[in-house]
Amino acid sequence: MMREQEILQLFREAGAFMEGHFLLTSGLHSPFYIEKFKLLQQPKYVELLAGELIERFSGATPDVVVGPAVGGIILAYEVARQLGIRMAFTERENGKMKFRRDFVLDQNNSVLVVEDVVTTGSSAQEVIDVIEETGAKIIGVGILVDRSGGKIQFKYPFQPLLQMEVKTYSPDECPLCQEHIELQKRGSRNLSANP
Repeated sequence: MMREQEILQLFREAGAFMEGHFLLTSGLHSPFYIEKFKLLQQPKYVELLAGELIERFSGATPDVVVGPAVGGIILAYEVARQLGIRMAFTERENGKMKFRRDFVLDQNNSVLVVEDVVTTGSSAQEVIDVIEETGAKIIGVGILVDRSGGKIQFKYPFQPLLQMEVKTYSPDECPLCQEHIELQKRGSRNLSANP
């Protein structure tokens, strides 16, 4: 089993763990940012980390792996591929997380939920809620990075590979702003700002 420092090193090698001054989706500022797609675009890293998630749930026997769109799709696919089972993903439609594209689960399914990065856990919880509505049994929740510092809790076995507490500041109290360090906007909502 890989230690957290080894996992963090993989994120650093992929250029996915960034240090600087970042504007988060919440509007808060942070000295750290996880650019998950810098890691998820590299099959060798996804393969290693998917294998690590499988090891963390070695006593479980899922028959489906489910993740949320978008990054969760990549991770769910690789975990399912290594286990030799089916994968599915949820996506938003009119703001509500749901199964589409003929993905169907029922009470006979045993499901491992996977997600790439969580801060509040709300997206992962939405996936859990959708699965519970089908009657399928959830055996656990595997996460690459828990940015809450251990504050997130689920009612199912929960295994984050990397747990960190990301410092955040309100813009008016941000020491990075006071030091005039350039603020960077990252993430899918700011693609035009990132050439």
